[in-house]
Amino acid sequence: MTTKDICAAADRAVRAIPPLWPLAASVAVNPFLGQSGEPLERTAARLARVAGSAVTMPRRWYREKIERGEILAADLEAAAAGRLSPTELIEATRKKRPERLAIPTVADLSAHACGTDWPALVAERTSHFAASIFDTGQALWPSPAGQGPYALWRSAATHDLTPEIAGLFGFAAFASALPASSEELIALAVRELALPADALDLYFHRLLTLTGGWAQVARYRLWQAELAGGADSSGTDLLAIMLAFELALYRQHRDAIAGAWTSACRAFAEPPVPSADDRIDAMLQEAAERAAQRRLQALLAEPRSPRPAERPSLQMAFCIDVRSELFRRALESLDPGIRTLGFAGFFGLGTGHRRLGSDVIEARLPVLLTPGVHSHSGGAPEQDQAYRIARRASRAWDRFKLAAVSSFAFVEAAGPTYVLKLVRDALGLKRNDAPHDPAPVLDPALDLATRIATATAVLRAMSLTEGFAPLVILAGHGANTVNNPHGSALHCGACGGYSGEVNARLLAGLLNDPEVRDGLAATGIVIPADTHFCAALHDTTTDAVTLYADDHPSPAHAGQLERARRWLAAAGTLTATERARRLPRASDAADVAARARNWAELRPEWALAGCQAFVAAPRARTAGKDLAGRAFLHDYDWRADAGFGVLELILTAPVVVASWISLQYYGSTVAPGLFGAGNKLLHNVTGGLGVVEGNGGLLRGGLPIQSVSDGEQLMHEPLRLSVLVEAPRAAITDILARHEQVRALFDNKWLHLFALDDQGRMAWRYTGDLGWEEMAPNPADERVAA
Repeated sequence: MTTKDICAAADRAVRAIPPLWPLAASVAVNPFLGQSGEPLERTAARLARVAGSAVTMPRRWYREKIERGEILAADLEAAAAGRLSPTELIEATRKKRPERLAIPTVADLSAHACGTDWPALVAERTSHFAASIFDTGQALWPSPAGQGPYALWRSAATHDLTPEIAGLFGFAAFASALPASSEELIALAVRELALPADALDLYFHRLLTLTGGWAQVARYRLWQAELAGGADSSGTDLLAIMLAFELALYRQHRDAIAGAWTSACRAFAEPPVPSADDRIDAMLQEAAERAAQRRLQALLAEPRSPRPAERPSLQMAFCIDVRSELFRRALESLDPGIRTLGFAGFFGLGTGHRRLGSDVIEARLPVLLTPGVHSHSGGAPEQDQAYRIARRASRAWDRFKLAAVSSFAFVEAAGPTYVLKLVRDALGLKRNDAPHDPAPVLDPALDLATRIATATAVLRAMSLTEGFAPLVILAGHGANTVNNPHGSALHCGACGGYSGEVNARLLAGLLNDPEVRDGLAATGIVIPADTHFCAALHDTTTDAVTLYADDHPSPAHAGQLERARRWLAAAGTLTATERARRLPRASDAADVAARARNWAELRPEWALAGCQAFVAAPRARTAGKDLAGRAFLHDYDWRADAGFGVLELILTAPVVVASWISLQYYGSTVAPGLFGAGNKLLHNVTGGLGVVEGNGGLLRGGLPIQSVSDGEQLMHEPLRLSVLVEAPRAAITDILARHEQVRALFDNKWLHLFALDDQGRMAWRYTGDLGWEEMAPNPADERVAA
């Protein structure tokens, strides 16, 4: 086994870990990203070995669904596919799932041999070090620049007496004698630990999992580096650090653990073959998903009310985010002349944006992409400079407050000035909103041909090429909360964890440009002269909508804008009232709005909890149907999609982003210890990157328990996303055949795929390997005794 082979295994282990975006711009991430090439039952076998974790709900959860009549015999039979009978599956729900135990590491075996909690010590020292080197500006004393994590750790470890005090004798001298590079250290450890080649992938994955969110931060750094065409060794370095502790413990406890370690190596070398229980759990999970799909099938099959054919009085485009479904339904109910559309919230303009007075470039686009254009908030140079000075003064003041020499003096001198703020925040009183940034502008300005091409592509992707209303509102979304480390996770995932008003304002400016409109007409997209585009921001915590009418003043549309404001206010009240029924301690729209201002509120909103489906079809298929805020709604008309380029874009970008969201909620619910962020009440922000529980411990990725539970029951039903597309099956199949990674998500059932017929009904189910089966009408309500 060569060093190259060993390093290749280390690289595979790093890529088996999901990335973790920093809190400033956090986005949902599929925690099973590294396992998307295998089915759920194999992932269950893998994660049982490397983390001792389950990947489905406890058996009683499925039994209760059967008892309530939510899962029917037909669901169980279809999920089992002849492998077991419905009766046998029901019988399995009465039995407790066997405990899942991870394969022990050297640290585990050494702890058992001598009684010292070595795993806790390794986690504490590794986490303490990682918090310092991965820090993004929170620490007052940053780590030295220019060296990789392993080199920095090796230097620090030669002076760290904590392991020696705990009983790991000679650790500082051991660290100083280690190889200079992480690759050499990994190869040394593999050979001295006598690890067989087949054991490396699982063993390395196990060690990285033990670092919690820090391995995910390292994976994020690799992700970002490769997106820019570079490379990053943080994950490999972190693995080397864990192996250094393993090697030191092995040398000290070799005689006591030799036999047990040999057995562990054999276990790591065995392929993760699913057990009978793994397969049963996967069948039960699929049965629950088929039950939800059956209910969705019935809803879409209900007759629809015809919509008036005349020109709409208002069109409003929203992000496909599930929170928009409630608002769209409420808005459309107010007047038959209102039409809404759904499109990814970055509105096709992937921009690297610089706010007024800021030096930070914010990537306001899906994290799968790199910015294609750059923009900045407009304003005179002196205004920009004033903002910069103010921000620098604020940062200097914050650092002064945190400085060790001034902390007590600061509290004595400045503490009383915070009384009013504390009272206001404690009572949830309304604050004066900060002024909006000036209208964003593209920087440098795009040439006319590029502007026309961009506008054409966006409108075609939105299926908005005719029938324009006099007023078209483009609404991004964001979330206004206070004292919420995970606040950016409530913003727009399609905008990279930022709010979506910048992209909406840029697109409105593009589509109001007379030269662009002339160019669009030449491509066959004729926007009427009386059509005006206005950007907006939908605040999902309050359901208030801000219109950016001053970006492009249009006196001729003043009346229509005022009417739109009234409609939006009414729709916001309806939406917030509906949401109040699910939020703890909320009874009406006023209670919902107050949560955004309450610094003690653990659940300002439910965000995307409950997401179950993605629908790419004309809005007419879902209009007027209560999807309960569970569906991503993307407008798509395949008849206007020559060559199916838009369909390909939908399946390879928005669907993949939605899968990340869905599976993050799934993972944080079924495996909160592995993929969840723990309890918000105990959170402390570390390194500006993420949170730990209490005053130390491992970094926690994923969602807090308060994001999926109200404290008594789950508010997110952990189901893998069902993707419904109205398009010819041949076109869908052709796209899957050309995109192996997307196809793997469907072939391995991380996503379920359905084709709708020309009436918008679920007619065909994708069965994997580019095959389809025709769906029967909904089965009778055949309940089974649990």
